[in-house]
Amino acid sequence: MSAISELSHIKVTKAKSPEERLARRKEATRDNKAGYLFLLPWLVGLVVITIGPMIASLYLSFTNYSLIQAPEWTGLANYARMLDDARLHHSLKVTFIYVFVSVPLQLILALGIALLLDKGMRGLALYRSIFYLPSMLGGSVAIALLWRQMFGTDGIVNQILRLFGLEATTGWISDPKYALGTIILLHIWTFGSPMVIFLAGLRQIPGMYYEAASVDGATRWVRFTQITLPLLSPIIFFNLVLQIIGAFQSFTQAFVVSNGTGGPSDSTLFYTLYLYQRGFGQFQMGYAAAMAWLLVVIVGVLTAINFFASKYWVFYDD
Repeated sequence: MSAISELSHIKVTKAKSPEERLARRKEATRDNKAGYLFLLPWLVGLVVITIGPMIASLYLSFTNYSLIQAPEWTGLANYARMLDDARLHHSLKVTFIYVFVSVPLQLILALGIALLLDKGMRGLALYRSIFYLPSMLGGSVAIALLWRQMFGTDGIVNQILRLFGLEATTGWISDPKYALGTIILLHIWTFGSPMVIFLAGLRQIPGMYYEAASVDGATRWVRFTQITLPLLSPIIFFNLVLQIIGAFQSFTQAFVVSNGTGGPSDSTLFYTLYLYQRGFGQFQMGYAAAMAWLLVVIVGVLTAINFFASKYWVFYDD
């Protein structure tokens, strides 16, 4: 076929007139306006509730601000003060212990419960709801008050120990050796949220892998370590990052259990609680803002480390 005959088969479209282009442009503008109108509540919230306060706190971190007088620019003075603040160093130590002990134990318990629920037991929806309930209530003031009563001198924990003939007279909350441990237990108890995510991840693992491993004679432990954990590693990584960020922001439990003091001998002086004491107790809002940005840096660095290390133990489909 010649080139002329080929060209005859090509459909030539008429160029749009200026009026048509203008009409389409107006229609696109109308659609964009509608989209931005629906996004407006979220955009206002982002600017007013998130970005605005963050910029304001960053500015205040370089000032001497007492909530009563106008901010006075001091440069890096607030950050320099942190180097000599012994209570701040202690609060960081308490917070790191809390995070690095409670988060792994919580994830282990959540994964264990998820493995049990993944067996397809009867009433799965009911059990899943029951186990998820602590995650909804664990951060509330009511549960923190209940926890303080349970671990008091005459609390239910000591009463149960006395039933077994033990002389339980220890006030677990008021003893520096055990006070932090009780709050760690409270955090571990709120395992419902990562458990539900683990359960969803387990349901996505193809059963043919386990069938092939069983045919080859693999034990349950081998199937768990060689199939379940590698295929579940993205979910483990996701839960790990979320729980570390959340644990660093824990405040209500330590505030209520210790009556806002940080417990005996500052044993439960979380970083967020000390920040609150500085900002709203001593009206050193500039110093508290600097502490808040230090926390942002700490959480950011740990998150970056997790993402960097994930390439060595997290396995994706590709």
